[in-house]
Amino acid sequence: MHGANYRDGAGQVFTRKEYIKGKPQIKIAKFQGGKRGTYQYCVQLLLNEKIQIRHMAIESTRLAANKTLEKTTGESGYYSRLRIYPHNLLRENKQIATAGADRVSEGMRRSWGKAVSLGARVKQGQCIMELYVNGEAHLEAAKKALHGSCVKLPGTPLIKVVEWNKLSP
Repeated sequence: MHGANYRDGAGQVFTRKEYIKGKPQIKIAKFQGGKRGTYQYCVQLLLNEKIQIRHMAIESTRLAANKTLEKTTGESGYYSRLRIYPHNLLRENKQIATAGADRVSEGMRRSWGKAVSLGARVKQGQCIMELYVNGEAHLEAAKKALHGSCVKLPGTPLIKVVEWNKLSP
């Protein structure tokens, strides 16, 4: 199974997990990281396409951004927040490829599939992740961290800087 198979969010979203036995666990460890506080800048990671992102890609993006930024600013020099949650169940109809599989397998007949992963549907221009930092040096480090981490996402990303709180001199 490849992530490219689930990139387009076609069809109805299936989110009723209470009816499913053996539903997949979410791979995202934390949705917020760093230290909460008053920060000067908010650096946002946006996507320019309507797309579906698997939870493993979201987690690897978060890890890459946080590790890169933590090296420069320290643990208390930033605050990060994920803005999306993978609600959608992604299913796969696995095919049997052994001898005699044509007598055992149903093929595409009644192909409902098993729940194998979770995904989040993202609209065009929606914010995926935010990093809050202080100072110009940390702002450049946050841009660099998001630029390095957006390689792990499908689609074309956009990094946007928002001046958040003006610190008095």
